[in-house]
Amino acid sequence: MKTFVLDTNVILHDPDSLFSFKDNKVVIPMTVIEELDAFKKLNDERGRSARLVIRSFDELRMVGKLSEGVKLKSGGIIKIEMSDNSTADLPKDFSGQKSDNQILSIALTLKKKGERVIFITKDVNLRIKAEILDIPTQDYEKSKVKIDELYSGWRELKVPASKIDQFYKEGKVSIKHEFYANECIALKDEAGSSKSALTKFSKKENALAPIFHQNAVPWGLKPLNIEQKFAVELLLCNEIKLVTLIGLPGAGKTILALACGLQKTVEERFFRKVYIARPIIPMGRDIGFLPGSKEEKLGAWMGAINDNLEFLMDKGHPDSKTEEKIDYLFSSGQIEVDSLTYIRGRSLPQQYIIIDDAQNLTPHEVKTIISRAGHNTKIVLTGDPYQIDNPYLDASSNGLTYLVERFKGQEIFGHITFSKSERSALAALSSELL
Repeated sequence: MKTFVLDTNVILHDPDSLFSFKDNKVVIPMTVIEELDAFKKLNDERGRSARLVIRSFDELRMVGKLSEGVKLKSGGIIKIEMSDNSTADLPKDFSGQKSDNQILSIALTLKKKGERVIFITKDVNLRIKAEILDIPTQDYEKSKVKIDELYSGWRELKVPASKIDQFYKEGKVSIKHEFYANECIALKDEAGSSKSALTKFSKKENALAPIFHQNAVPWGLKPLNIEQKFAVELLLCNEIKLVTLIGLPGAGKTILALACGLQKTVEERFFRKVYIARPIIPMGRDIGFLPGSKEEKLGAWMGAINDNLEFLMDKGHPDSKTEEKIDYLFSSGQIEVDSLTYIRGRSLPQQYIIIDDAQNLTPHEVKTIISRAGHNTKIVLTGDPYQIDNPYLDASSNGLTYLVERFKGQEIFGHITFSKSERSALAALSSELL
């Protein structure tokens, strides 16, 4: 049996982490309990996670003594461990007053007692300190994905010209390849001719079908490349309820989502409103620190959204009525902008929800957002996994990439990874060189 010592950030990242180590022993240092007590007062996802874990401990307390270890149905054990400075023997450079060092002290003590200790933390610096003390340490791997192998949502496929001809003649074509539901495929003639076709895999028909919005210009915005055309298809399809758009800055993720949202809401009236939210970093930070009304406070965080709205209103040629047009969309309730701090507890039916900068969310936070979707609601998450501001997340462990990996193949899900920047030649070059 291995002994896994968990840091506070692991539990806040995933409240179910307590029960994720099968038939092994999970040790929670008393310092972690103290930190959870401080976090439980927050009105954000960290506070919610802390309260969930504390309730789990209370339920376990009814089963047995946590100080002695409570046996789980899985065969594992959960124990709360007190620090013992007399046996910790930390080097002088490690101050015993710091919470991190008290946690390390417990891990070191258990190791010296002969237990097979593995220290689990999402804090890189703390993993370095554990390594110095010769304590085996790891990141929390449960929600991690291999970013280099992440599902791209589309691909180019070379086929005989006869297959492309068949596609245009019959309106579909079957090819002996494994595809995911709603995966977008650009067919090219393997002989090198100019014959090509843009398709999307239909799981119902088990064949490649046409993309229905190939020539769509949502809200006057014309897609500039194949990736953007595929993205517009997914964003406009009513049957697809969840879309993720990943890619480098300037690829068009946010503006495409906004244009399609306005098209479906204002023009087609398929949705009641476009609901736009972004995580405030650090996640859940109270916007009350900023002066003014809620709308004025959010304005400081929603600059990118406003920039895109201004562009869409006048196609890059602002006039004196641009601000008036945008104000009308807000005052009429067709667009609502909010902080993710306030999404928990809401039910959002028949809305086109855009979550921007979703790479800064944990898997648990993404689950909370998706669970808010009411009847006939569509959710679009956009982000760049390589531009993360959350200190405990990286390209492999954030909620956006986790969502892509978990939902690929589902009939209500679509995804596109962008590789080209269309913002400007300068922006594209900076993404490549810097």
